Amino acid sequence: MTEELMVVLNVLIIFGACVVVIKTISDNALRRRIIEKGELSEHVKYLFSKPEGLERAPMSSVKWGLVLIGLGAAIFVGRLFPYDIYESVTLGLMMLFAGLGFVIYYFLASKSLKNKEI
Repeated sequence: MTEELMVVLNVLIIFGACVVVIKTISDNALRRRIIEKGELSEHVKYLFSKPEGLERAPMSSVKWGLVLIGLGAAIFVGRLFPYDIYESVTLGLMMLFAGLGFVIYYFLASKSLKNKEI
């Protein structure tokens, strides 16, 4: 079971990396062509600008930090159970702790939003 999972994960990682590299190269080539033609209007700037909600924010890092800490804690706690049930217990704990991470993030983000409004 573990070997098949590792093969699938490796294929997915390689495929994802190829997609990211191809997209980056094609976006760069498109930008270069547009700049060479001198067509830098507001419409073109809009196409290449990041949406307002996607800029990196500290709270986004906190969210994923909490979730990853929860997943790591779940794996650690799951290993404490006997061998015959640790896989199912670990999976359940991963879902539980990741959900708790998101809930904690919700309360932190709402508190931070209230502080900004004041």
